[in-house]
Amino acid sequence: MTNRSSTLPSIEYLKVENFRALREVEFKDLTPLTVLLGPNGSGKSTVFDVFAFLSECFELGLRRAWDKRGRAKELKTRGCNGPVSIEIKYREPSYPLITYHLAIDEEKSGPVVVEEWLKWRRGQRGQPFRFLDYRHGQGRAVSGELPDKVDQRAEIPLKSADLLAVNALGQFKEHPRVAALRDFITGWYVSYLSVEYTHGQPEAGPQERLTKTGDNLANVIQYLAEQHPAQLDHIFEVLKQRIPRIERVLAESMPDGRLLLQIKDMPFSRPVLARFASDGTLKMLAYLVLLNDPTPPPFIGIEEPENFLHPRLLPELAEECRAACERTQLLVTTHSPFFLNALRPDEVRVLWRDEQGYTQTRRAADLQGVLQFMKHGALLGQLWMEGQLGVGDPLVNQGAPTQPPLGSSQ
Repeated sequence: MTNRSSTLPSIEYLKVENFRALREVEFKDLTPLTVLLGPNGSGKSTVFDVFAFLSECFELGLRRAWDKRGRAKELKTRGCNGPVSIEIKYREPSYPLITYHLAIDEEKSGPVVVEEWLKWRRGQRGQPFRFLDYRHGQGRAVSGELPDKVDQRAEIPLKSADLLAVNALGQFKEHPRVAALRDFITGWYVSYLSVEYTHGQPEAGPQERLTKTGDNLANVIQYLAEQHPAQLDHIFEVLKQRIPRIERVLAESMPDGRLLLQIKDMPFSRPVLARFASDGTLKMLAYLVLLNDPTPPPFIGIEEPENFLHPRLLPELAEECRAACERTQLLVTTHSPFFLNALRPDEVRVLWRDEQGYTQTRRAADLQGVLQFMKHGALLGQLWMEGQLGVGDPLVNQGAPTQPPLGSSQ
């Protein structure tokens, strides 16, 4: 089990409605490392994009995040009415579980927040109450470190109906619980790492964190070399274990202001420019930099890490992900049985499309026979390739599970 720090915030639950193929999907009891598995078109990338969308709503604004995805015509579930709805249950250390609900629809003027609220239950008894409650830019919120239902609610209208109340009020010290959620979401790193971008030559200058495409990999290595050399040495040691003959990675500033990333192989005396290096080497380096960030984001999303990597490297990468979960929370999508072989069945959610075309999901641990097979030494990736997961096999009818689930529906 992951020895996850009790000082870290985490998402424990996700519910999505009317977001593309996600007509109504729930993910209960999310683990620090959650991996989405399923055939092409099952909805893995759509779930991944839910987190990217919510993050962009806070970072870029609702209208830009909405328009980027084709507006209601492309974003809302076909054949269904009602708003796009996202609900997460999130826990801060030493505080009760907080539920954040956001519902968005489109009017002639563009996207609007039709409903947004935060609720929690302070004690062991009683009903949860909403300490932030907004509709179409109008609503109220309770201030203070520990808002209670007996506290006074202040009416605080927003400038327009496409603004998120949590994003707006979270900038004020009078609303520390709202601010904590805002900081949590704006700190997410939902990556679309591209090997093509890691081959580039950016302008020189240290940068603390990878961009979502990884185009500043050289800058982050420069930052680590200057500020966290021991952490960078650890990254290089792991890289040398994963990629034969790698000796060192260098980030050198040039007179014209560019930053050259170079990789030195043994036994050669001269390093090779990153632009000529192996795609797999750069991809592994980028993942190691991300997963060994000295101050990691509170939530990291990684899509299909197996691309460009040798299959034998994937179990080790899965272990790197699990180790990182001592300091952050990870969501990963994959098609790789080699990556799955290093996972526990409670960490894997299997996705498929039902006969109506909508995404469904279950934990691998709740599919019949999985725990029994693994008790006798089977690995999860092997079971998937043998068709034992049923709903995760692209060659099996995806209309319904081939076996009834055991226990929880999730």
